[in-house]
Amino acid sequence: MTTFLNRESPYPILPLILSRVSYRAFGEERLTEEELMALFEAARWAPSSYNNQPWRFVYGRRGEKEWDILFNVLIEFNKSWCNKADTLIAVVSHNLFEHNNKPARTSHFDAGSAWMSLALEAHARNIIAHAMEGFDYEALKKSLSIPDTFTVEAMIAIGKPGNTDSLPEELRKREVPSTRKPLNEIIAKGAFPFS
Repeated sequence: MTTFLNRESPYPILPLILSRVSYRAFGEERLTEEELMALFEAARWAPSSYNNQPWRFVYGRRGEKEWDILFNVLIEFNKSWCNKADTLIAVVSHNLFEHNNKPARTSHFDAGSAWMSLALEAHARNIIAHAMEGFDYEALKKSLSIPDTFTVEAMIAIGKPGNTDSLPEELRKREVPSTRKPLNEIIAKGAFPFS
C-alpha cells in the first residue's frame, strides 16, 4: 500500500505518481529557461506509435507577447488563476504519420503520454503543471495558424507554487489532493461492462 495525504493506493506505486496534484496557486517566482526546457525534454521522451512523436507544444511566457495569444483564449474562470503562471502551453497533435501520411489513430493518446511525462518531470522539480480544456479551441487554432492536419488537445499552465490565499475564495478549498475511482470502476477482464 502507498499513502500520500488523503490519497491511498492499495498497491505499491511510485510516490511521484500518487503525490502529483494539479494545483492552481502559482507564485511570482519565475522558471529559468533551463527548468522550462527540461519539462519539454521529458515530454520529448514519451512513447508513441511508430515513434511518430505527434505532439507539438506552442508556449508563451508571462510578460511576453506570445503569452497574450494563449491567455486571451482562456475562459474567465481559468484566467482568474492562470494569471500568475509562468508559462502557458498549447498541446497540439499531428493527425498523420510522418512516414506515410496516413491517419495516426493514436496521435491524441500519444500526445497525452507526452503531457504525463511533462507533468511528472514538473512534479519532481516542485513545479506546478496544470492541464485544462477551458479555452476557445477554434480561436487558438486560428490565432496560431494551426493546419487542419493537427488537433489542439489542451492547454497547460506551468509555474512555481504560490500561496493558496492568492486564489479566488471558491478555488482555495479545491487546492487539495483529489481522490480517484476504485479499480473495479475502471477495469474489467474480458468484457466491457461499463455504461
